Amino acid sequence: MRLPALSLLLHLAGIISLCAAQNITKLQQTLAAHGVSAVYKTSGNFKTLSQAFNRRFSVVPVGIAFPTSVAQVSAAVAAGSAQKLEVVARSGGHSYIANGLGGTNGALVIDLSKMKAISVRAANGTAVIETGNRLGDVTLALNAAGRALPHGTCPYVRSLGYGGFGFAGRMWGLTLDTIKSATVVLANGTVATASAKVNTDLFWAIRGASPSFGIVTSIEVQTFPAPPSVTVFSYSWDSLDITTASAAIANLQTFATSNIPASLGAELVFGTGPSSGRLSVEWNGGYYGAESSFAAIVKPYLQTLPKPSRSSVKPGTYLASVTTFAQGQPVNTSTAADIPDTFYTKSILTPESAPMSAAAIKAFVTYMAKQGFSSDTSWFVEVELVGGRNSIINTVPLDATAFAKRDTLFLIQFYASSANNKPPYPSDGFAFVDGMVASIVNNEPAGWPYGAYLNYIDDKLTNGAYGSRSTLQCCSFPSLILWIHAVLHAVCSNLEYEIERKHQLLLLIGSRGSAKTFLKK
Repeated sequence: MRLPALSLLLHLAGIISLCAAQNITKLQQTLAAHGVSAVYKTSGNFKTLSQAFNRRFSVVPVGIAFPTSVAQVSAAVAAGSAQKLEVVARSGGHSYIANGLGGTNGALVIDLSKMKAISVRAANGTAVIETGNRLGDVTLALNAAGRALPHGTCPYVRSLGYGGFGFAGRMWGLTLDTIKSATVVLANGTVATASAKVNTDLFWAIRGASPSFGIVTSIEVQTFPAPPSVTVFSYSWDSLDITTASAAIANLQTFATSNIPASLGAELVFGTGPSSGRLSVEWNGGYYGAESSFAAIVKPYLQTLPKPSRSSVKPGTYLASVTTFAQGQPVNTSTAADIPDTFYTKSILTPESAPMSAAAIKAFVTYMAKQGFSSDTSWFVEVELVGGRNSIINTVPLDATAFAKRDTLFLIQFYASSANNKPPYPSDGFAFVDGMVASIVNNEPAGWPYGAYLNYIDDKLTNGAYGSRSTLQCCSFPSLILWIHAVLHAVCSNLEYEIERKHQLLLLIGSRGSAKTFLKK
């Protein structure tokens, strides 16, 4: 859960104007006329500001604009469109494949880091959050008002690019499920409000498929009372054999479908063991109920495993839990710079209706224990508990939002960095991670209804999986040709993986009903 989580990747992937040639000088003049601060290739700090979080990517935009208002975002989008530029939004910059910089060279980046207002309404517990805020800063502001949201563990992910899943998700839902309304700058530069009452098609779309629809500049969310106590727990095994590590996954599936409370959030984390054929394993998470009931809740699962090498169970405040989950990163992100990485990742969403088979689990664990020991990458695998009995996430109707994977049991992230977290990334690291996924999928029946997590974007997927589904009729707002980098899996849940390739989609005037029909095909 190091990085974000489910697909409120609220960036506009780009606009093509069919009647204008690029004129960068004109772009600069237009942005300046609207008071929009910007840097360009000739600026002294351009190299620093245009670096990707994942240093495996080196993308050079034509410029980076720093708007401070909705009007300036609108002006910047229109200015980029007029010069036939791809226009992309960057919030936290944590896209795994540098989509916040355009994914390819030559885009105009709309950096939202200057838009950081947060207001909390005590009367109804809602909050309006501008999308330049990082999750750590959102947590601090809400906590000061005694409120909280479901979100992931990395404080540096900004609210614009977040979906999103975290330990409190089984109790409160996904972040996108808390959204009551949003202010959106559309592809033609116009500004729209989207909610359950106005622009309802757009409201449906941005909660899970927003990259192709606009730049969200603020969201109104329904917050929750911050829990009076959170029990943060961790149980670690330094060296488990293949049989025992396989049992850890299989027994977690069984445990998850028992009557565990929604207030329990947890994950299994696998890493390199002390020798080939063995793994390090950690079971950690947070319990948001009364401390006195924690031990009895987790006992049935712990009894299926050997005595841990070490364990930690610490009750404390909600803010203390957020600090612990941040793993040393400051919750107040203004105190330190973000730390980049050089990595490759994939993901799987396993279906609750068809849990992983014993054969797939054994093959997967065997692969990690053997190939993982000899890998020259620094890797980990997180098996995150999303569903299970009493999970709020899976109670949301399939067609209520554009995120359609409402039958998920586990979110599995396969993550491998270069040994020193710096470029270059080892060429054999790609096959190593791909092999992890294959060890599961190839040992499940044909047609196994798995998916993948849009925020763990994979640039190695091919274009072929788009098939005949490349035309989506779902939008009752201006028809434009958009360049999109990642959206179709959020809308078409039956694709095997998120598709992260640039395609032209002609957004035709339609209705939410047609979008729902498309979703179910």
